[in-house]
Amino acid sequence: MVAPQSPREPRGLAAPDDLVVVGRITTVHGVQGWVKIHSFTEPESNIFDYLPWWMTLPGGLARVEVDQFRATAKGFIAHIVGLDDRDQARLYCQRDIQVSAAAFPEAAPGEYYWHQLEGMKVVSTHGGRALLLGTVDGFFDTGASDVMVVKGDAASHDRLERLIPFVDDYIVEVDMAAGTVLVDWDPDFDKE
Repeated sequence: MVAPQSPREPRGLAAPDDLVVVGRITTVHGVQGWVKIHSFTEPESNIFDYLPWWMTLPGGLARVEVDQFRATAKGFIAHIVGLDDRDQARLYCQRDIQVSAAAFPEAAPGEYYWHQLEGMKVVSTHGGRALLLGTVDGFFDTGASDVMVVKGDAASHDRLERLIPFVDDYIVEVDMAAGTVLVDWDPDFDKE
């Protein structure tokens, strides 16, 4: 097995401390080192606007340069500088693609990037009472809407994990300064 090779970093160039996962390399494509890309960005092609990529490889965090990419009927494929055969490319598969959050354009008022909300407290205001449901553990896209994953803990109303659609019907307010997401969510709904 050949260890993944990554471009050498110029002296003094360190990984940014604000890395955010924006996609994943899923599998190889062909025999010349191309890989299939699953993008978490919207639109999906934006993943190629946020360069360079950073990936955790067996040797540690490495900067990854894309020199070519294209859309296919089933998504995107890309070629990474220095990967020229299928076996080398396979070592990059099933790894997250990270970029610096500083590369993102500023979100419009009332819009948020997922990474900005992760770790925030989620409080239900359902029925006129304030109950801590837990913290935002992540998000996923169902196609119809984004879904917020809320992890309960010892400080929360209960220790349940909740999946709350991130839509106006349930999201009351996002208070970035206070670090809270207010939701209109019946805490007993998840017990049924």
